[in-house]
Amino acid sequence: MRVHFFQHVPFEPPVNIENWAKEKNISYAFTRFFNNEPFPDFSSFDALVVMGGPMGVYDEDKFPYLKKEKVFIENSIKLGKKVLGVCLGAQLIADVLGAKVYKNKEKEIGWFPVYLTEEGKNTKTFENFPDEVMAFHWHGDTFDIPSGYKKVFFNETTPNQAFISPDEKILGLQFHFEVSQESVKELIENSLDELKEKGKFIQSPEEMLSKDYYFTVAKSNLYEMLDKFFL
Repeated sequence: MRVHFFQHVPFEPPVNIENWAKEKNISYAFTRFFNNEPFPDFSSFDALVVMGGPMGVYDEDKFPYLKKEKVFIENSIKLGKKVLGVCLGAQLIADVLGAKVYKNKEKEIGWFPVYLTEEGKNTKTFENFPDEVMAFHWHGDTFDIPSGYKKVFFNETTPNQAFISPDEKILGLQFHFEVSQESVKELIENSLDELKEKGKFIQSPEEMLSKDYYFTVAKSNLYEMLDKFFL
């Protein structure tokens, strides 16, 4: 198993997805778009992980690489690679699969629960998950579920929190299981303007960072998910 990461900004790294790969002795490589690094050869990886970022799928004028990235993701899917998208990554996957990506009714920033759907309970990837899971969020956009895909998680703020393909090769998560306290600190430091906005679902830095237990549980849920999805 060889994993390739797409990273859009320095402050949204794979964190515990990378740690999981290290612990499993899985080889991995990066394309860091903020460093103008090249796209990999398709023969060099088995699984693609597309991380988050503050840009939107529609920001191709500001970030020209997004156009090429979408084509690359689409071709990865066609070639039968495993593809996991987190936040922006999930939105990019939804976009290339023909689903609509748009502004959510509320920004969701901080720790909020998501709920497993009946379809989600009937997947290999999430069959052992509890009905309610605490996850970290930092998004203003959302997506429709791609045609033919299963809706896996939802909550009141964001009805479509995750989707998976019927063969469980493609997975998009609107939320974050991969974060650590250090990575959330970096995210906060680089996104202070968003925290100045008033919103029912925008937590303070103190609220986000004080939940030690949430970080532990998120990592445990991440490893469970990655073991089932990738291995």
